[in-house]
Amino acid sequence: MSESPATSRRTVLCCAAAVLAGGSAVAVTGCSSSGSSSSSNNSANSAGTSGNAGSSGNAGSAAAGAVVLGAATDVPVGGGKVYRDQKIVVTQPAAGEFKAFSAKCTHAGCIVDQVTAGQISCPCHGSKFAIADGSVKGGPAPSPLPEYQVAVQDGKLQVTKV
Repeated sequence: MSESPATSRRTVLCCAAAVLAGGSAVAVTGCSSSGSSSSSNNSANSAGTSGNAGSSGNAGSAAAGAVVLGAATDVPVGGGKVYRDQKIVVTQPAAGEFKAFSAKCTHAGCIVDQVTAGQISCPCHGSKFAIADGSVKGGPAPSPLPEYQVAVQDGKLQVTKV
C-alpha cells in the first residue's frame, strides 16, 4: 500500500465514525480518499448492499437481512423491549401488533433504555417516543425513531432494517 499516514488515519477515523453512527458500507466508501482505491470501494459497495434496500422496503430481501431477536412473548402488550446489542426496540401497542424501531435516539445517538407508560425513553436527555409509531412525544429529539419491518415467525421476532 502506498497510502500516506494522514490519508490512512483520515480513512480510519471517518470509517469508525460511520460504523458508530450505524452507517453501511456505502457510507464507509464515502470516507475513503479519492486516490487509487476505487477497486476496493466497488467491492465494499457490492458486499455491503444486502440488507440495505433503502426506504422502499423490499419483501424479497427481508429474510436475507433479517435479525432474529427472541420470543414475541417477551414484548408486553402496551409496552416494549429494548434489544441493546442489536440497537433495536420492539413494541406491542395492541395485542398481536408489533412495531420495531431503531433504538438510537435521534437527538444525540444514545441508546434508549426503557419502554414504560406507552413511551420509549432515552436516558441521556429525556426524549420520549410513542410506541405506536416512534414519533417524538417529548424532549430534545428532532425527529421520530426510524421504523423497521418486523414479523413474527415461529414465535420469534424477525426485524429487517430497511
